[in-house]
Amino acid sequence: MKILLTQDVESLGKAGEIKRVADGYARNFLIPRGMAVMATEGATKQTKLRGKAEDKRQRQAEEEAASLAEILWQLTLTFKAKAGGKDRLYGSITSSDIVEALERETGHTFDKRKVQLKGAIHELGTHKVPIKLMTNLTPEITVVVEREVE
Repeated sequence: MKILLTQDVESLGKAGEIKRVADGYARNFLIPRGMAVMATEGATKQTKLRGKAEDKRQRQAEEEAASLAEILWQLTLTFKAKAGGKDRLYGSITSSDIVEALERETGHTFDKRKVQLKGAIHELGTHKVPIKLMTNLTPEITVVVEREVE
């Protein structure tokens, strides 16, 4: 029996692929669980259209991320913080602080888990912080921490 997979099935294939499987496997397992449908002409056309729409959305998301990355590469965030001896901060600059400043500067929303900060910043100075926008796109922003004048 020819079926069209509607979701990825381990050891069988990925969503959108047409496979030939045993009749019982299709009728008793794949189709009732919504993992596949009969491979009709209409179903294959619909899947191809969905695939094209998904590709278009993916390209658009990549273009938006690339334009945002250009902005982020040139961005410098400055934080004022109280510091003691040896330029150690009394508090710290966290990924949440960086996200708030990024949202204020760019107008885009960011997830704090995308800020790839190894722990918090505890020292004065200039730090490079990577922001993961997509799998293959991770621009670095410059974070400057200055002493707060009392």
